[in-house]
This record gives sequence, C-alpha cells and structure tokens, in this order.
Amino acid sequence: MKRIVLFAVWAGLLPAAVTGQPAGGQLPAVHSNLSLVKGKPVLTSGGIQYTEEARPPLFTLPQAMGLIAGTATGLDFDFRTAGLNGKLYYGFVPYGDSRHPHPVYFKETAPITAGKASVNIRDKLRGRYDMVGWENNGSATLGYRIAGADGTLLYDGLISFSGTGPFTVEPTVVEGPFVGLHRPDGATISFRTNLPVRASLSAGGQTVQDPAETLDHILAISGLSPDTEYAYTISYGKLAQSYAFRTAPAPGSRAAFTFAYASDSRNGQGGGERDLYGTNFYIMKKIMALAKYREAAFFQFSGDLIDGYLTDQQEIDLQYANWKRAIAPFAHYFPVYVSMGNHEALMRVFSSKKSTRTFLLDRFPYETQSAEAAFARNFVLPRNGPASEDGAAYDPDPAKQDFPSYAENVYFYTHGNTAVIVLNSNYWYAPSTAAISESGGGVHGYLMDQQLAWLRETLDTLERNPDIDHVFVTQHTPAFPNGGHVADDMWYNGDNRVRPWVAGKALEKGIIERRDQYLDLLVNRSSKVVAILTGDEHNYARTEIGPDTRLYLDSYPGNLRLSLRRTIWQINNGAAGAPYYAQEFTPWTPKVSGFTTQNALVLFHVEGPQIRMEVLNPDTLEPVDELRMK
Repeated sequence: MKRIVLFAVWAGLLPAAVTGQPAGGQLPAVHSNLSLVKGKPVLTSGGIQYTEEARPPLFTLPQAMGLIAGTATGLDFDFRTAGLNGKLYYGFVPYGDSRHPHPVYFKETAPITAGKASVNIRDKLRGRYDMVGWENNGSATLGYRIAGADGTLLYDGLISFSGTGPFTVEPTVVEGPFVGLHRPDGATISFRTNLPVRASLSAGGQTVQDPAETLDHILAISGLSPDTEYAYTISYGKLAQSYAFRTAPAPGSRAAFTFAYASDSRNGQGGGERDLYGTNFYIMKKIMALAKYREAAFFQFSGDLIDGYLTDQQEIDLQYANWKRAIAPFAHYFPVYVSMGNHEALMRVFSSKKSTRTFLLDRFPYETQSAEAAFARNFVLPRNGPASEDGAAYDPDPAKQDFPSYAENVYFYTHGNTAVIVLNSNYWYAPSTAAISESGGGVHGYLMDQQLAWLRETLDTLERNPDIDHVFVTQHTPAFPNGGHVADDMWYNGDNRVRPWVAGKALEKGIIERRDQYLDLLVNRSSKVVAILTGDEHNYARTEIGPDTRLYLDSYPGNLRLSLRRTIWQINNGAAGAPYYAQEFTPWTPKVSGFTTQNALVLFHVEGPQIRMEVLNPDTLEPVDELRMK
C-alpha cells in the first residue's frame, strides 16, 4: 500500500520513466505474439492487444543524488522532485577514526520541502560538533539520508565539500571502494564518484590511474605476493581514502581460510533501516560486520539483493546503490561476489483494460535494458562464463544475438583449494509464468541449455585440476525448496510441465528433468562438489541430498527418475533480512534439519581437506547450526 500512496502523491511530479524503445524498431525474436504498433511494442493474446504500461518510478538515483551546490553557509540540496517532503538526516563521516567509516548523524535534521533542503555547516557543525576538523582542514565528507513524509528512508548518500564559507562541492566517492576480482597477484578496486575525475590507486609500491576522467573507476593492480595483506589508497581530486586487502592464496595452497554466505536482503518489515528503499540495510550491515569480524576472506551473496520488479533503469540503480552503501564500509577490505535472483527483475509490463491478465517480460533491448544488463552495470564481477543462450538448438536466429548476456551473472572464481561456481536461475526471467506459452520467456528456477553446458565443462575442468579440492555451486533458487517456494523454484510442486518457451515453442526438458540433469552433474559426474548454496526462501535450512533422499512424488514416471551415487548438501540461507517463510512439507522433508526463520550468516571454515560449517544469527550472535561437511 505504501508504494500506491506515494505514487498518488507524486503523480505527475517525477520525470518520465526511462522506457526506451527497441533499437531500430526490432523486437526480440525469442518472444511470441509481439508486434510494433505505431512504433511501440504490443503483445496480442486471444484477440486482445496488451500495451506497455507506463509505471512512473517512486524515486531514481539521479534524483536521490540531487543537484548539490555549495553556499556561503553550507550545502543546498535539490532532489528535483516537487512532491517530495520529509527530512534530511546528515552528519560527518569521520574517515581515519574507524576502519569501517559510517556517518555520525547530527542532533538535528533539515526539512525537505518541495524536494529541496539546506544544511548549515558553518554555523551548526563547528566547534564541539566538528569532529572531523573541517574548520582547520578546509574539507570533509557529509553523509545524508533522505526520508519521505511518512518516515520511509529512500537513499543513503555522501557528499564531500571544501572551504570554510563559502563552500564548494568536491568529487566524492558515492559508491565503494570495493575490493573485487581478487587474485594471488593482485585485486581490482572499483568505485564511483559524483563528478568525473581521473582517480588513482596505490598499493604495494605501485600506482595505477584512470586513462581519462570518468565517473566509474575500475583499477586493477598486479605483481603482488599471494596471501599477503596490502594497504591501498584511492586518490580522487583533492581527497583520498586508505584501506587494505589481502591477495588470494597461491594455486594449490591448503592454508586455512573462511568464507561467508547469505542471500535475500530485500527490504523487510519492522521500519527504519529494515526498509531503506529496496534493501534491509540494517541486517546487511550486521551480516557484513560479523563476516569481517570472523575474518572472512570473501563473501558470496546469491540473489534478491533488492526488492526490484521495476520497469525503470534509474530506479533499480537506486536500489542497488542503497545495497552497496550497506556493505561498503566492510567491502573496502574483502570481495563480495553477487548473483541474480528473481527480485533483480527489470521488466516491460503489458496490460489491457479489456482483461485482468498482465504479461511481464525481461526488459528489452537486452544489450542495454535487460535485468542482466542492469546487474552488470552495477557490479564488477568475473567475465569467464558463457556468452548467452545464443547458439542453443532453440535459438531462432543464429546470425545475431537474441538473448540477454551472461556476462557477470554466470561465472566462477577460486580461492586456494576451493572453487565457487555462480549460476543464474532467473535468466531471461518472465515473471508472468502462467502466460509463458503465449509470450515466451524464462521461468523462475530453470537453468537453460547453454548455461548447463558451460556448467558441465567448468565442473570437468575443476575435476581435473589438482589444485582444487572443493567446489561449491550457487544459484538463487533451491533444487529442494522447503518453505515459501515449494510451488516454484526447481520443483513447482512436482509439475514437470513447467519450462521456458522460446519463439512459440516449449523447451524439450521440463523443470524436474532439468533439475535432475543439474543434480547428475553435481553429484554423479563430480567428486568435488560439496554443497549447493541457495536462497529465495527466507529462512535457513540444510538438506541432505544423497542416495536415500526422496526426490519425487509417487506419481512421477519411474523411467525419468535419477539415482544419486553420493551425498552432498543444499545449504539454503535466504535469511538476510527479507520477510520470513515457514517450513512446508515436501518429499525430502525427513532430510531437512536446522530450519529456522532467524536471520543467519553461514561461515564455511576450509581447513585443507576439511570443511566445517558454522551458522550464526548476525543480530544476536547466537549459534544457529553447525556441521562437519568433510
């Protein structure tokens, strides 16, 4: 209801949604019943034309970052949203006073009236309130939060300034810096600034620099020693920040390390930071702090970072920005690898006044507007996965790209003797599953042919690699749902008829058959896969997957059944802040243990040939579960 109310209040006051028409008037050949009418896409079903809905965004990232200008006494904020009234929380960020700098908010707020607010730095934040020394240094960074009239938090931002009156806005790191793509000989540091600047990175006696002024900075450093901590400094304009990262161990290293796992941090209930537009900011901070405290070498986070299901690119960028702000103070030090869930959906929505039906498709053109493109735009991740579903038997036009890219949403990485394979079980996702035969699209939980072929090749490569002892495979949707998504995921209540449709034709394999092909690769063809890491269901549970696990309904054909030759685990941890789901009964319920709706962080302690799992509640720090996996 909150979103509907805000739409009513702000109707007509926001910029038009970024709709974007198909490039060159072309429609994706992979969908059916789509046509262009007066240059706009229309979906026809049962003689009814369904036109695309114009859904105005609640708020966008450019609006949230605002037009910020220095004044004689401080800073003026213009959020370019005449209907926005509320409060602006603000306070200095004391860089250098903490390894994990957060804003310390001032005792007062500034009113937001008709989308504008002012902060008086000169008169209010001086003397005993100047804990960052701006009066002497002539510069500082202010953290600010936008709250709507109903108290809903919309954005958590940063702005740097110089001067003691008048004041000037300076280049500011508004996202990051993030450690990523860590390797035995180096790492990549990425960050975003509010203004174009030529930034630099210094570490290990080396300095690398942007080739030109830019907003997005991706700086890689190499030539370092394995498993070694390095201080690093990013410099941008007049300002700089310093942190540290540790390089990955050398290939074949059996040195002990810990990594963290969680999923599903979209906004929850309870008010305040539990719903900072799009994400549960509160629990994500708790989870990241605990992972850092327990010295995690890296963090795998597998989907539903945000609330999503949006139609506007700049609005989904805002939700991603809020999620990245939640993790940033800790992700300055170790990599956070992320993957896509169903809530990362960026869509086109088709409806008609003549029908109650709605068709939701992955947003096209795929190269620039799809959910996959938006995800890649917001994160820096490995690019060693498959290209797309082009080239599959169902590809309608082998001469051109018809599907979204897998770049940075399907990949793998290694750390010492362990590999993590990241899959996308919500690829080319069309949320209106019941209408999939009429529109075409991917379904929730399905791994399509090219991705599965790449998984087979990658597992075979890792199987032959003597440096790798353990493999974890992660995708958002459980192979064995236990509570909240028994009606979909890789199960659909046991209904094998569910499958993607491409260009008017259903794929050969149904969801249960595809799940079994997936399990056959992980369990029977591989000796190194230890566990499947999943989310989607907002709870924690571990499920034993082995020869004695019941995989089917009694009615499922015997000739289609798979036999498993060894045991692995499904570790579901969708307990990073999204609203909870209780347990439901399934054929494999006897193999489920540790089920809880508490918030949870999973820690895997890899000690050479052994792996021990520990699960903690990040809010209370109490133990949730433990398991000796190997």
